[in-house]
Amino acid sequence: MNFQSYKVSSILIALCCFCTLSCKLTFNPLFDGETFKGWEGDTIKTWNIIQGEIRGGSLSEIVPHNDFLCTTNTYENFVLKLKFKLEGSEGFINAGVQFRSKRLSNPAYEMIGYQADLGNNYYGVLYDESRRNIVLQGLDSVATSQIVKLKDWNDYKIRAKGKRIQIYLNGKQTVDYTEADPAIVQQGVIGLQIHGGGKALASYKDISIRKKAPLR
Repeated sequence: MNFQSYKVSSILIALCCFCTLSCKLTFNPLFDGETFKGWEGDTIKTWNIIQGEIRGGSLSEIVPHNDFLCTTNTYENFVLKLKFKLEGSEGFINAGVQFRSKRLSNPAYEMIGYQADLGNNYYGVLYDESRRNIVLQGLDSVATSQIVKLKDWNDYKIRAKGKRIQIYLNGKQTVDYTEADPAIVQQGVIGLQIHGGGKALASYKDISIRKKAPLR
C-alpha cells in the first residue's frame, strides 16, 4: 500500500469510528416542546404545555390525587435526561419521574414501578411506587439540600441498564442501585408525576433519551 492509499484508509477508518461513537451518543427528544405527541394522560385538566414546558398540577387548587403523563412507548435499557422544577407552598409538594413502569387499572390514575422522586426529603432518591412503597436508595436530605435548586430548574439523568439503576441530580450521583428481586420487571413506560394532596406545580422540559441495546 502506498502512502496516499494508507492516508485515505486512515481517514475512512477515523470517520467510521467517529460516526459509530456519534450514533452511540445520540439523544432523541421525547417531547417536541409543542404537542403531546408520544404521550398520553389527562391533558384536559391536569397536564398542559406552556412556553415549551410540560406542566402538571395547580398552585391555586389542591391536586386531588396522583396523576401521570406517560410515554406511549416502552423502554428497557436507556439514559434519560430532563429538566424539572417543582413549586408549591401548601400541602404535600412532591412529584417524580417514573420509568420501567406501567399504569394500574384500580385506580387508573396510579402507576407501579421505579420513580426518580422529587420533593422535600425525596430529591434524588429512587422510590418504588405502588409496589414496595419504599425508598430503595438515595442520599440523605442534608446532602441533597446542597445539590438541589429549590423552585428553580434542576437536571435529572437516569441510567438504566440491566438490573442496575443510576440517578444523577444536577450532575451529582445520588443513586447506584442493583435490583436483587428477579421478579421485578425491568422495562416499561416513562411517566411524569404530579403528586396529590397539595397546591403544587411540576414542570418538565428538555426531555430526551438514548436507548441502549438489550443485554444478552
